[in-house]
Amino acid sequence: MFKQNRCIIRQIFKNLVTRLMVFILLSVSIPASALEITDKKGRKITFEKSFTRIISLYGAHTENLYYLGLENNIIGVSINDTFPEKVDEKQRFSYHDGPEKFMAVMPDLVLIRPMIDNGYPKLINRLEKSGITIVSLQPSRIREMYEYWLKLGLLTGREQQSKKMVQDFKQKTDNIRQKTSRIKDRKKVYFEAIHTRMKTFTQTAMPIFALETAGGINVAFDAKASRNTNIAIYGKEQILAKASQIDVFLAQHGVMNAVNIEQIKQEPGFNIIKAIKNNQIYLIDESIVSRPVSRLYKGIITIGTILYPDIFKEDIQ
Repeated sequence: MFKQNRCIIRQIFKNLVTRLMVFILLSVSIPASALEITDKKGRKITFEKSFTRIISLYGAHTENLYYLGLENNIIGVSINDTFPEKVDEKQRFSYHDGPEKFMAVMPDLVLIRPMIDNGYPKLINRLEKSGITIVSLQPSRIREMYEYWLKLGLLTGREQQSKKMVQDFKQKTDNIRQKTSRIKDRKKVYFEAIHTRMKTFTQTAMPIFALETAGGINVAFDAKASRNTNIAIYGKEQILAKASQIDVFLAQHGVMNAVNIEQIKQEPGFNIIKAIKNNQIYLIDESIVSRPVSRLYKGIITIGTILYPDIFKEDIQ
């Protein structure tokens, strides 16, 4: 019995020592001043100082970095970036490039999005093994957009600027809601995401936030997400079932949906849609309604001006 008790006491002591050593190691390896964020992939990125040599492989990242005043810290952008115009001065990168091209310019941070993480793991793993920090971010709803802006601020030492970015956006959208709260007869809208596949947006997607903030009603509120994205399948039958309710037909326009108004008009069956009959069809630049950037406010104003031109006058700009 004595030997058995001694073994138990010895084991308890060893466990305590192990836990103490782990605590000491963690205390040494992660200083109290260190910051930490978790990205979309689940990576926990711990850092003591802000990143200063950044490659951005997603247009929204690039636009937000410029907004935060980080032009001089951006050493590379995606081949598809077009905004702001100053991106033309930056070296272009693609996830199709070899890791050597990235390593040659010595970045300390490469910002990506989940699509790149999932589609090009060999490139990402090689860059990480080379000591380059990879962060994958892409919000799918408004609350996540605010968190995303704050994470960019933490990573780049622009915490105050990112907090102000969130505060300003919330204040401006609150002002719009005050204006639109007095609207009695709200326009009912179908918001097209991808014409060829008859897809719209989920209820929590940013374009629907823009629409509803502008005072519109989303007729496809029952749309279901496709593959855990903010894009939803909404077949032609579902659209036509609400044909008499659709006052305005909106369609995002850009790389994701290279459609024109004539195509929408000529779509078989669409001639019975109220908005089509009344020629209330409008294209909206996808970069101001589908991206998690401050220009989403411009998208809200654009939609509001279409729906309620008398309300959205210069005093709401």
